[in-house]
This record gives sequence, structure tokens and C-alpha cells, in this order.
Amino acid sequence: MPFTEYAQFANHTATLPDIALRLREILDDPATDAQTIGYLIGIDPALSAKVLRLANSALFRFPAQIDNIARAINVVGGEAIYMLVMAETAKKLQSQFTTDLVNPRAHWYKSILTGVLAQRLAKPHIRGSERFFVLGLLYHLGEMVTALRDPEKYSQYINDTRALSPWRKQLHAFGFDFALLSGAIYQQWQLPIQLYAPLMDTHDNTMVHKPLEERLLLQANGIVWLLGEQDLCEQAYIIYREELKITIEYKELIALCEEAQQQAHALQALFS
Repeated sequence: MPFTEYAQFANHTATLPDIALRLREILDDPATDAQTIGYLIGIDPALSAKVLRLANSALFRFPAQIDNIARAINVVGGEAIYMLVMAETAKKLQSQFTTDLVNPRAHWYKSILTGVLAQRLAKPHIRGSERFFVLGLLYHLGEMVTALRDPEKYSQYINDTRALSPWRKQLHAFGFDFALLSGAIYQQWQLPIQLYAPLMDTHDNTMVHKPLEERLLLQANGIVWLLGEQDLCEQAYIIYREELKITIEYKELIALCEEAQQQAHALQALFS
């Protein structure tokens, strides 16, 4: 079955919340102010509460209590609010594709950690690295969709014991990788091209010179895999460093992962 059919299945199973599209349009409008964003956020009481929790969390360390949405937006910033909205969107989408084959809590943490690592890896190289947090969050939806749509084939995939990276196993089992499917789903849902095109090309081995965006996503997802499956031991780092295009040294990578895991756990608690 081609990945486009899985994407169509996802499109018929779930819908993207309207706020995910409307907020991006508002943020891209130079005339937008905090009150306009606050009005849109305020339509959803649960989301409003999480925005206030985020603004008052240790992530921002603001000295005074923030008790209204407009002030929270001024403190946190529009892009951080967008990250929050997309995180909430990603979590809601995941809940619409639940299956016994995938642990939802572990999958959600994996998504957050991928986002945190992608943003941290991008920050020294790309202005506006917040987008990479969103890309990392959105990366893993394709796995949930395939597990729900084709549980037998997904079971074969997760029981594949060969010493291969997960995307190589995915290609063998399905004929495509899960990130490609994720990107195709978001394309059907009409997310901005910068939020789906890099996903579709992350594991495209036909590219002689892989763009920086795709390399960073490959690194982030690969590091999450090494943390989960290989305990990020130095031997695994040496074996997979070239395939994952990791450019930082092992000790530096360990320090990066420790900080990223702490942040990911804090964010997971925020969205609980």
C-alpha cells in the first residue's frame, strides 16, 4: 500500500484543529497584537489554561504571577505560543490514532524529546529555531497511523531484530518511512510547507547533499532512537554517527541529551 493511501486514511480519520492554521496566519500578519492572539486562544479554555501554565513555569522564570492571556503572550512571545498550540494539536491528533501496539505516553515523550533536540541542534545554525521544535513534535504521527491502519505489518516491523536504523526497517516493511507519511498527512491538512516538506525528505537517501533542515531532523530523531534503543553508548555513537550525520563529539552529545531530557520531562508535565 503506498504512503498516500495511509495519508488519506489519516485525513478521513482525524481533522486538524482550526486554531493550528488560523494562529499561523495571525502571527504572520505584521499588524497582529497580543490582544488579537489572546482572543483566538481564549476561545479554547483548556488551551488558555495551558498558556498561563507555560508563562508561569520554570521555563520562563518570570518574577511576577501572570494572570491573563495577553500578558502571557507578551512575556512568552507569539512563536512560543505557536509552539504550545502545535504541541497541544499534536497531542490531540495522537489521541485520535490510539492503538494497543503503541504506548501513547512513551510515544508522546518521544515526540517532545525529538522536538527539543531538533530545536537545540538548530539554534546555532538557523534563526527562528522554534520551528524545529514543532517539526520534531510532528515527526512521529506517521507511526501511529501505520500501527492503526495496518497492525499486522506494524507488528512485523517492531519485531524486526536486524541491526538497522528504524527508518531502514520501515522502508523494508512498508516501502516508505514514517516521517515521509507524517509530512504527507500534514500536506493534506494544508499546514505551511515549512512544517511538512522537511519531514518528507528527512530520510531521502537519493539526495547527494541533504539540506540543513533535513540533516538536523535526521540527527534529532536518530539521537532519540539511540537514547531509547542503544542507551546512547559510545559504541553505538561510533557505529551510527556517519548515517545520522552527527557532527558533535560524544561527550558534548551526552551533555546535550541530559539537558534535552530534563526539558522534555518538564514539557511533558505541562501537557499532562
